[in-house]
Order: sequence, then structure tokens, then C-alpha cells
Amino acid sequence: MSSVAQIPTSFGHDLRACLRCRLVKTYDQFRESGCENCQFFNMDKDQEMANECTTSNFTGIISVMDPSRSWAARWLRTGRFVPGCYTLSVSETLSGELQTICDEHNILYVPPKRS
Repeated sequence: MSSVAQIPTSFGHDLRACLRCRLVKTYDQFRESGCENCQFFNMDKDQEMANECTTSNFTGIISVMDPSRSWAARWLRTGRFVPGCYTLSVSETLSGELQTICDEHNILYVPPKRS
């Protein structure tokens, strides 16, 4: 796992969030270097995985510099992830196939809460 996630290079309409960890980067950044928290998805090796594992449908962004000490990171359940930009919430879930990949790697996936 990388020690720090890439910071989005723009804050326009090309931002996407990882459906598992909610890391926010541009679509091109996910395609080029994947997700620093979810490397087992191999988004950097498979463009289709970058599409399936990320969404542009999210709310809010928070920058986390020290996840282990941040109360906001603990509240968002990102305290064990790398420092970076995270969304407050996503409204989509990982497909069953991607949830199976998480299970195969003994990775916890917590779906978003439904209102």
C-alpha cells in the first residue's frame, strides 16, 4: 500500500470516488495508478475495473492528513486508509462480483447506509 494517495489534479466533473474506500481522484488517476487502498482491484491494469469500482455519484470531499489521529477519519471509517481526499458518502454499492473479490482477499466491505 502506498504511504499517501494522489491528490486530485482537478476538482471538476471528472472526479470519481472508489466504491469501497471512498478515495477521491480523477478518472485518469484511477486508470493510471489505481486506488492506493484497494490495489487488489487492479484498476491501473484494467480500465473496465476503474469504471466498475468508482463512481462520480458522491457527496462532499474531506482531506485527511493523518487518518490514525483524525476524528473525522474515524467517523468516516477511513482511519486505516492512506492520507488523501475522501468523499463523505457514495450512493452506489459494489457489484456482487466485486464484493466477492473483497471476500477473497479478506477485505471488509461496508455498503453505504440507505436513508
